[in-house]
Amino acid sequence: MREAFLPSDRQARLARLYAASALACLVACGVPLPAFAQDVGNMATTVPSGSQMLLAADTLEYNNDNQTVTAIGGVQIDYGGNRLVAQKVVYNRNTKRMVASGNVEIVNSDGTKINSQHIDITDDFADGFVNALRVETVDKAYFAAESAERMGGVLTTFHNGVYTACEPCEDKPDKAPTWRVKARKIIWNGEKKTVRFENANFEFFGFPLAYLPAFEIADPTVKRKSGFLIPGIGYNSHLGYSVKVPYYFALSPTYDLTVTGSGYTKQGFLGEAEWRQRFNNGEYTFKVAGIQQQNPDAFIDSAGRNIDSGAAGDSNKFRGMMGTQGQFAINERWNFGWDVLLQTDKDFSHTYNINKYNEYVHQSSVYLTGLNDRNYFDVRAMHFEVQENTLNDNVAARSGQQPWVLPSLDYAYIPDASVAGGQLSLNVNTRVIRREDLDETYFTPYYPPSGTQRVRGIEGESSRLTAEAEWKRSFVTDDGLVLTPLLALQGDVDYVRPSSASLAAINQMATNLGEQDDMRSSFARYMATAGLEMSWPLLFSLASGSSHVVEPMAQVFLRPNEQYVGGLSVPNEDAQSMVFDATTLFERDKFSGYDRIEGGSRANVGLRYSGSYINGWGTNAIFGQSYQIGGENSFAAPDLVNVGANSGLETTKSDYVGLFGITSPNGFAASVSGRFDEQSFEIRRAEFKAAYSGLPVSLSAKYAFIQAQPLYGFTTDRHEVTLGASTHLAENWRVFGTGTYDLQEGLLVKDGVGFAYNDSCFTYLMTYAQSRDLNTREVTQSIGFNLSFRTLGDFGSSTNAVDTIQ
Repeated sequence: MREAFLPSDRQARLARLYAASALACLVACGVPLPAFAQDVGNMATTVPSGSQMLLAADTLEYNNDNQTVTAIGGVQIDYGGNRLVAQKVVYNRNTKRMVASGNVEIVNSDGTKINSQHIDITDDFADGFVNALRVETVDKAYFAAESAERMGGVLTTFHNGVYTACEPCEDKPDKAPTWRVKARKIIWNGEKKTVRFENANFEFFGFPLAYLPAFEIADPTVKRKSGFLIPGIGYNSHLGYSVKVPYYFALSPTYDLTVTGSGYTKQGFLGEAEWRQRFNNGEYTFKVAGIQQQNPDAFIDSAGRNIDSGAAGDSNKFRGMMGTQGQFAINERWNFGWDVLLQTDKDFSHTYNINKYNEYVHQSSVYLTGLNDRNYFDVRAMHFEVQENTLNDNVAARSGQQPWVLPSLDYAYIPDASVAGGQLSLNVNTRVIRREDLDETYFTPYYPPSGTQRVRGIEGESSRLTAEAEWKRSFVTDDGLVLTPLLALQGDVDYVRPSSASLAAINQMATNLGEQDDMRSSFARYMATAGLEMSWPLLFSLASGSSHVVEPMAQVFLRPNEQYVGGLSVPNEDAQSMVFDATTLFERDKFSGYDRIEGGSRANVGLRYSGSYINGWGTNAIFGQSYQIGGENSFAAPDLVNVGANSGLETTKSDYVGLFGITSPNGFAASVSGRFDEQSFEIRRAEFKAAYSGLPVSLSAKYAFIQAQPLYGFTTDRHEVTLGASTHLAENWRVFGTGTYDLQEGLLVKDGVGFAYNDSCFTYLMTYAQSRDLNTREVTQSIGFNLSFRTLGDFGSSTNAVDTIQ
């Protein structure tokens, strides 16, 4: 208690009595001030039981005649985590009202701030009147009003109020925020958790943009409330202009439903519904969508072919989907989940941009995963669906070519204890694949085949069980030479049940290649490897502050020949990708999966380098070559997809591979990599990347070249360049663009431009993009825009037309 005047002993005793009376009165009236924390304008607050109140003021006055207690000068009341600061506080015991005045600030226990010059409320805080009110909520939403009143403990009405979610400018506090809503009345309903604006004007950068007689939003602190969500609009050349209107049902704290209606000018009405439910250990969603297409002819390309993924000639065709996703934690080690998509045709969800299911390649799966220390277990059933525009007569076949994996299992274990001073690792993989239709490629893609070139997937079933163990240990000599011996053993058991069509295609491929057809129904194989890796990192400095590490490196792997190769006897499902470059030079097995095993003895030799400089620049490089030093070269032996053909590893001496990269402290980075013919040094594969990220410009460039690989399925060279740029016109304003050009085909594959504004409370994005089919040259255009107002919602397209460049 602070007193403005030093009292005598008698006055001191009276002062203590007055203070006690004031404390009693203020406690009786519930001193904790309005808590706008949970709900805007909610003047009720929760004070923990047993809380003690602290009152400090320069002067206390107690008037028995008027039944008032007055605290004057630097008044501060702390109670239950709430704080009131004012120049004067008066409590009237007759009217049971408390009045605070003079730079009143209330800071609630959760951080909500209320500022006013005058607050007049009842002792139970159910009714009240506030003049010149300013409110700052915890989530940085701001209310201001000339006056406000509260009635019945439920409704709070702000008169001539302003609402925004933009923080005030520190340098110019009187500057208009990016957006705000001015209304004659702002009515907050504490029971319904809504904020209603009447006779409102929406202002943008201080300029009136729209007059709204009345509209209603959820309380900014409310996360879930039934009602219409912000609509969206968009454009696509196949679908036309679109308007999407979602409605949200907050049915329970643990489950809800969103129903969306979308209208397309070319295709009609699309309906969507999504159910979501949460549990203590996980959640799941279920979504359905459908449309009765009015104009399938909009999908006819420039060559007169219908690339819609449904039946041709149906002028009123139904298309739809069902999808569900879920994930549950069984315990701290095990997780169970699923992601399943069913649709009438392979491209529906991609065409209509169904959220969560619009990926170009969607993987439906059901899985069980466990992770504990150095143990990992994963088992799942999978089905792949490539969502692409294809000719109608190819749809059924291409859909059946995608496999069912029932199941795939991976297990990895690394013992905590060392084995013979080194690290032992164990891996197990098994998979069972079923395919309804043969997946093969021909020499001529769209016309009757002149002969099977590759069999990418057999019609029928195939299964494999693989177990692998690897041990390695590193030794360092006194001269810094690092020696790492390695031992590995892998075993496989395979079962194959191909259809007659698969056997015929394999026989035709064998005839084309001059090989023998030796497809077996079952077989077992193994691969044992003994290896030694040697590296000698050398550290030196050429100038003050710079350091460089040059590391000559060599590997030798001794092993028998790969079994069952050369006779087209082993299906290849998971090792079809083959990229030999600097990043895979020192891999023990350069195949990407378990279906192929690298055999024969091989040596990998190269040089690694890294450097750093005092000015912040950095460099790194790799260069080397691989040699087949004994046995049969697995990359020269054909399989059903010719994975090793034209890879650069099919000869005794491999192609050279190299990589060089630089980084800078000013945001610039670049790298160049390539594969070069081992005799002529002709470029077989090359990639260049460069990027600069800074103000006011960000740039990116990428060039890729891959020489033709006829036996691997690519009959022509591939050249492609991608450029992107982004520039800041002013603070928060940005223009960006991107484009990809196919140099081999002489075609701009895709391009797009965009314009954006972004600050703490508002985001605007406008994009225009085009894409072109390499075969048909058909052009698809899309326009997207998005307006996002913090706490109010988003308006516009659900996705951007082009990726932005940050």
